[in-house]
Amino acid sequence: MLRVSFAFLVVLASVPAFAGALWGTVKDGDGKPLHGVMVRLTDSASGISESVYSGEDGSFVLETRLSGKLGLRLRHPYYHDVTQPVDLGGDGALKEDLTMSLMTGSREISDSLPAAYHFGSLPFEEGDDADFSRLHFQRDCLSCHQLGNDFSRQQRSPESWVGTITRMHLYLGNFDMELRDARSVILSEGFDGKPITVRPQFPVAPELARARLTEYTLEDAAVPHDAIYNPDDGLFYTVDQAMDFMAVTDPATGKTRYVTQAGGEAMSFQQGFSKQNPVFGEFNPGASHGPHSLAMGLDGKYYVTNTGTRSIGVFNPETAAWEAAHLMADETRAIYPHTIRVAKDGMVWFTLTGSEQVGRLDPGKREFKVIDLPDQEILGIAGTTQPYGIDINPLDGSIWYTRLFADIIGRIDAETHEVVEYPSPVSGPRRMHFDKSGVLWVTGYSTGQLGRIEADGYKTKVYEMPEFAPGYRPAPYALGVHPDTQDIWVNENMTDRIYRFIPSEERWVFYPVPLRGTYTRDMTFTSQGEVCTSNNPLPPSALEGGVLQLICIDPEYQPSEPRLAASGQ
Repeated sequence: MLRVSFAFLVVLASVPAFAGALWGTVKDGDGKPLHGVMVRLTDSASGISESVYSGEDGSFVLETRLSGKLGLRLRHPYYHDVTQPVDLGGDGALKEDLTMSLMTGSREISDSLPAAYHFGSLPFEEGDDADFSRLHFQRDCLSCHQLGNDFSRQQRSPESWVGTITRMHLYLGNFDMELRDARSVILSEGFDGKPITVRPQFPVAPELARARLTEYTLEDAAVPHDAIYNPDDGLFYTVDQAMDFMAVTDPATGKTRYVTQAGGEAMSFQQGFSKQNPVFGEFNPGASHGPHSLAMGLDGKYYVTNTGTRSIGVFNPETAAWEAAHLMADETRAIYPHTIRVAKDGMVWFTLTGSEQVGRLDPGKREFKVIDLPDQEILGIAGTTQPYGIDINPLDGSIWYTRLFADIIGRIDAETHEVVEYPSPVSGPRRMHFDKSGVLWVTGYSTGQLGRIEADGYKTKVYEMPEFAPGYRPAPYALGVHPDTQDIWVNENMTDRIYRFIPSEERWVFYPVPLRGTYTRDMTFTSQGEVCTSNNPLPPSALEGGVLQLICIDPEYQPSEPRLAASGQ
């Protein structure tokens, strides 16, 4: 007798059934097939979008659960978007042969390019040690949002930039008004309203034709930070740093429930982030819990870093409710709990970005241990080194962390709490993850690099992330290691693309994402092998369409044989 677990049945039930299929070809004005065109269907009622990419012969097959009246959009670099309504009724297949026309005007081409090429055209100071070098600008100014997208590159005077730069510098703990004024001049001169002339070339890998993207809108979200897929119930759990809630999304329906954490107060426009307003007020994290990062404990509950109230929140997915948070005592001096991970023994470890510390919570005893990190030189204009990413070695249980503004990688012995620090192989180390063999992978945000670290003996290797135009470096925020393939998936947040590194081949693959202005966070992986992340540039209006979302990539999408036969492929 075959026995099937309840958890498996729940996950199986959450996998959407395909209702129909859209298929056809995409060609240019001369009748030549276009390779790598993104073909996207959107159901405005559910907020779900699904996309595939055309193959070398221009053909595509998009099996979809969506039906009825839908929106179709094609997107490809240097070509005009194609948008039109389609009616996909029942479980039938709809054939569409489509044509795209080349852009010709310098303005429309410039406006279509991702933020990286507008930002990269700023008049940076020469030399990495300069206050306003490309290296420092990238680490200082791109931490929470793109700079150079449609929203942020509007032509402004130096005086109108002052308020924005003041806020950005205060986030880093810098109060130097001369530096603020100088950076305001650079941004005013660089974003002068003129079309840029750089023309990046975006390669199309064979893997693109096997990929499928799904998007889920988060209508009420303002800063949906990290998201986690729960394999037990098939739902996504996303913490919103501004609105103080846990967003619980059912991928089967696209519907999201928002559960507010008690005891805090969501930031108003005057206090901080705003979904409705395109300009930020003064940032006051104490007005809100500010949930930022989350990890599942051994008890099946989510432990959440509350950046504003210096606490670790607890969310129970079984009851869909927040429980009493774990509060840190004032004498710990702990400021801004950031990234969080759970060890095999149930201990909850997290970085403290504002106070040069790493914290540990024993959830059973409700006790904290806060570990002071060694003094290190602060690079750039920040007020602290910002302990940032953290992960746990699966082989020996040691705790590893990054210090973003010191170019330092640290190790903590889980038993003795002894701290050892090493020079980072990459500049601007942000988030990190171990693979199952005990190799640590870390992003280098300042210069667009991926670092590989063998923890035993600290042997390092650096992989340069490919540029699409010479000198225009990527900005990798976070990464995840696929649990099955062990490929490294990297959030690159300035080119509207997600990078995939295949370690066995030392090869990169790039996946264009549907919306301009995309800024994604930590990676999570579904039981079906999808790679998922939240999309939350600041403010929301900086994202094309202005509605934040979850994005999932299925890297091994294969249309079923019956669909292929029906479409004549």
